[in-house]
Amino acid sequence: MSIHTVLGAGGVIADGLTRELIRHQIPVRIVSRHPSPHPGAITLAADITDEGQTLEAIKGSSVVYCCIGLKYQYSIWRQSWPVIMNNLISACRQTKARLLFFDNVYMYGLVKGPMTEETPYDPCSRKGDLRARIATQLMSEVRKGNITASIARAADFYGPGADRTSVFNILVFQRLYKGQKAQWLVNTHARHSFTYTEDAIRGLFLLGNDESSWNQAWHLPTASSPMTGAEYIDVAASVLGKSPLSMVLPKWMVRMGGLFDKTTAELYEMLYQYEYDYLFDSSKFERAYGFQPVSYAEGVKETANAYMKIR
Repeated sequence: MSIHTVLGAGGVIADGLTRELIRHQIPVRIVSRHPSPHPGAITLAADITDEGQTLEAIKGSSVVYCCIGLKYQYSIWRQSWPVIMNNLISACRQTKARLLFFDNVYMYGLVKGPMTEETPYDPCSRKGDLRARIATQLMSEVRKGNITASIARAADFYGPGADRTSVFNILVFQRLYKGQKAQWLVNTHARHSFTYTEDAIRGLFLLGNDESSWNQAWHLPTASSPMTGAEYIDVAASVLGKSPLSMVLPKWMVRMGGLFDKTTAELYEMLYQYEYDYLFDSSKFERAYGFQPVSYAEGVKETANAYMKIR
């Protein structure tokens, strides 16, 4: 059996996918600049912004999962993502490896109604414009027959272990657990879809191991009927046994915070995702795989329980 290679080792999705592949006895190679050993996986240090190292990382793979997470800074994205995409396309063309690209929804921009795989790209941010360009480049190579690849998109995600990258985890679960007020961005009355991390992981596994999944875009399984920010806070507080005290972070406060913190500054242009309803539709995936996403009530419970167990 040829190997499956996971790029971006160390992230919550990449590490969960690695565990899932190993559980199904699929040979796994994990790759990042400074990977930590993972029982049952081959570990390789490589810089995917380097063409030669990318080729070496991918050689011998039947499937490559790109779960790379760059630092949340546009200047780094602008410099690195086009190079990474060029290197991935080149290496996959040479090795005939199939590429599953884990993506977000920034390229859609502000969407009135549910986001589906057919939603046109209409970015309203610098980061969204960049994601649109690299996704378009990838699928252009697919249409030309140069590579076999698919894009798997998730909404904002949450779940156990997503403490570094999930706004939900950081502003709600972490703060409530510490006895602090929960925080929410801009508008607690807008509905907001979130992808549970374990659903994203299982979705990537299913796509990467299904011959019929290739050369198209997929939305990873995400519960329907999302709640509002206020409702998420109430449910999380109830499970944690905390008071549901909260505060809204208005745009001006985020802008001011950005003067002192680069990540906060980068978040400002994406606030439209919280100001208005953010609705993510994964019915295509659910129909294809008979998959029932974890409900928000269950996902919030599991995430809260993880905080109470390990902290």
